[in-house]
Amino acid sequence: MQAWQVHELGEPGEVMRLAEVARPEPADGQVLLKVRAANINFPDALMCRGQYQVRPPLPFTPGVEICGETGDGRRVIANPALPYGGFAEYAVADAAALLPAPEALDDAAAAALHIGYQTGWFGLHRRARLEAGETLLVHAAAGGVGSAAVQLGKAAGATVIGVVGGAAKASVARGLGCDVVIDRREQDVVAAVKEATDGRGADVVYDPVGGPAYAQSAKAVAFEGRIVVVGFASGSIPSPALNHALVKNYAILGLHWGLYNTRNPKLVQHCHEQLTALAARGAIKPLVSERVPLAGAADAVQRVADGLTTGRVAVLPSTENGAAA
Repeated sequence: MQAWQVHELGEPGEVMRLAEVARPEPADGQVLLKVRAANINFPDALMCRGQYQVRPPLPFTPGVEICGETGDGRRVIANPALPYGGFAEYAVADAAALLPAPEALDDAAAAALHIGYQTGWFGLHRRARLEAGETLLVHAAAGGVGSAAVQLGKAAGATVIGVVGGAAKASVARGLGCDVVIDRREQDVVAAVKEATDGRGADVVYDPVGGPAYAQSAKAVAFEGRIVVVGFASGSIPSPALNHALVKNYAILGLHWGLYNTRNPKLVQHCHEQLTALAARGAIKPLVSERVPLAGAADAVQRVADGLTTGRVAVLPSTENGAAA
């Protein structure tokens, strides 16, 4: 089969190589899946750089989220078991962790439903306890993680403020349903949030960016607000001033979604059922901005790493799949 492999660490566009390799052999408790679509996530780039908390042995195939097909023809969503990731024609995954792909979504959208939407659901509902009528501020609202949070916030009945960088991404955020869109390149984010909330600030802040975005979050969060820290796409990990959290009376909540797979997998299944129901009634639908063939995966991962994409980019390993999607 064909698969992208990383033999040395560095920028995805430089270290990912497409090669002809043997199909992976599933271990006990694993299944072999034909990859119908693989979604690109920021952690794929971090793994290529050696900067992710999971460091698979070299060489490895990136791709942490797929819609695959089992031997009996079932469409499933899975996190491939590294080092045999999803940017390949076949991958392996733990049988117990397979989730049925929602009928309402095609392969590319189904592949994009898992990590970003699970993270959003756990962050907004499990950690921040977002309530209808509250105001939700989402950083990087046009990105893969942010766009999921925007849709989930709207589905929960929140007023959603999206922060983006540039006019093109502002247009995407409006299309996703943001009630207010702030272009951080043209506007003062904190002042714009205060203006949109009559000076109160946001009840919940969803931050996959870190760095300067977190500093804005702390200034823009409301009394008894909650800041959900889900990642550091900016490359800068902030050091929050806890005295500020005390004086202003807000909570800083960390979210590492992957821990639920081992600590409480039943919650992951419950979340998937909730997401499937939302997708069935059209309340959420992953924004797949691009569908690229397997040969285009390295370039696409690099563009995601460089912040040049909106929504999700899906890799389709076969032309037959591309037509179906």
